[in-house]
Amino acid sequence: MSFVFKFCISIISILLVQHSFFYKKNIVQSKAPISGELIIFHAGSLTVPINEIAKEFKKTYPNVNILTESAGSVECARKISELNKPCDIIASADYSVIDKILIPKYAEWNIKFASNEMAIVYTEKSRRSKEINNKNWYNILLDNKISIGRADPNSDPCGYRSVLVTKLSEKYYKIPGLSDKLLIKDKNNIRPKETDLLGLLESNVLDYIFLYRSVAKQHKLKFILLPNEINLKSSDFTDLYASVSVEINGKKPGEKIVQIGEPMVYGVTILKNSQNKAAALAFVKFMLSNENGRKIFEKLGQPSVIPSSTCTYKLVPTELKKFAKK
Repeated sequence: MSFVFKFCISIISILLVQHSFFYKKNIVQSKAPISGELIIFHAGSLTVPINEIAKEFKKTYPNVNILTESAGSVECARKISELNKPCDIIASADYSVIDKILIPKYAEWNIKFASNEMAIVYTEKSRRSKEINNKNWYNILLDNKISIGRADPNSDPCGYRSVLVTKLSEKYYKIPGLSDKLLIKDKNNIRPKETDLLGLLESNVLDYIFLYRSVAKQHKLKFILLPNEINLKSSDFTDLYASVSVEINGKKPGEKIVQIGEPMVYGVTILKNSQNKAAALAFVKFMLSNENGRKIFEKLGQPSVIPSSTCTYKLVPTELKKFAKK
């Protein structure tokens, strides 16, 4: 083998080693660890599962500082659209809140991920707790000695869903005026979000509250399951649910939105102006995956609806498309 040939082989080897080094260096740089601050606004009814998911997420991404803020879903959306508060992810108890308030100005897409149902929730110390059942619950709630509570329809989906439940109950039980009687009673016990009612219930200030089944389960409270014709759970009764509606405040002062009854579905999105999109994308992917977040939601009483159709499918990030469909 000539000297020139050996020299060429040596040069080529050196160049290959250098190329390999720089290639690996670029790969490492492109896969820099996900870190920084991640801000999540979420519905009160998602507090327990989001906290548990965040705890598990941190095991994989320890350099992410997760800041969560719970409120009624409508209030969460308005913090973004009206107060311009910084936020990376919003998870709403009603997917339509994202559609109506945040898309297209503040967000591009929306993925439906879980369901729930309305229930009548109470404790062992609630008055007449030994008598109440799914046939007489409305009579007991109307008892003047009984105190009841519900969330604010203008701040929280649980609030307007409580109103819808009373209207569906009037139809189902064929009792004219039942909805108005339930809604007029104890109006001073209306609170901004459903989880604000828990302390009042557990301290015996309230006897019964309109609340999601999942929250009752998570807090080990007693509850009355309502017929599917009333509870906003079943897609089999979509047309029936749509026969009732409630007006809530819109995007602007004085503006009203008509909220039509429909099966209960949660939604999630990443905001357009997210300051940490890499972490936000990783968290949503973790939250929606079957082996991570979805398992936690199921365990805590919020069944998955993944994948569900969305009219924003084309704008869903490629990494998340498997959790939605056209």
